[in-house]
Amino acid sequence: MRQVVDTETAKEFMTETLDRVDVAELARIASELEAKSAWFQEHLSAERWESFTPALWAEAVEKIFSARRNRKLLLEEADFSAVHAAIGVLLHDGDPIEDRFDAFTAAFDGLPVNTRRDLASELLHFTFPDRYWLWTRWMWDPKTRTGALPLVISVEHDLTGETDGEIYMKVGRGLAFVHQVGDGAGFKRISHSVFGTDVFLCCVYVIYAYTVLKMRMTKEFNKVMPELAAFCRRLLGVYDRKHDASRATATPGT
Repeated sequence: MRQVVDTETAKEFMTETLDRVDVAELARIASELEAKSAWFQEHLSAERWESFTPALWAEAVEKIFSARRNRKLLLEEADFSAVHAAIGVLLHDGDPIEDRFDAFTAAFDGLPVNTRRDLASELLHFTFPDRYWLWTRWMWDPKTRTGALPLVISVEHDLTGETDGEIYMKVGRGLAFVHQVGDGAGFKRISHSVFGTDVFLCCVYVIYAYTVLKMRMTKEFNKVMPELAAFCRRLLGVYDRKHDASRATATPGT
């Protein structure tokens, strides 16, 4: 485990995060993820799956950041019966998870590949948070080889694969190692649940993104970038404009 996770780097990211936002605010984001997960568990469980409706599917799409940008395809152009069948196989079939992941991303071949992966992993993770994990493009993008995960684990932990399902399994192993060092790295102050790890890694990515954008963009552009908590809420699908507006005058770190 020590060889997989760069605990010192993780500590540095946590320190920089807390320079920008109070840990209580990060804990609130973790709680919002708990509530998001409760919604998925209620409506996508095996017991209630046959009563899953187009209206509930529309609600689910709104809760997934990259899916929202593909509303037209997912809600208007896609056949709901085919969507229902694909999600049912992903969540409730008995085949190995890597095979189900591949089947799902193949079924949504009209979507950008990163969106297909995001959609599959969010449905799995938030419906079964104790069994499955989050893999989004900001966590690990195989094409660009960037994301939060490679910033805190060693290069010896291979995240590449021949299929989406194979990569999903490798991302899961990496995330399990990161979660286990949460006490040492300091981010379990956010939450001891897996959602605290989600929030921490989202903060890692946002700080990385700020650094890259600061170098590449104009000062004017950087001024309109959302603050860290709002940025994380967007990426994690729990952003609420009213909530954010009520905190617009708050000072980060207080």
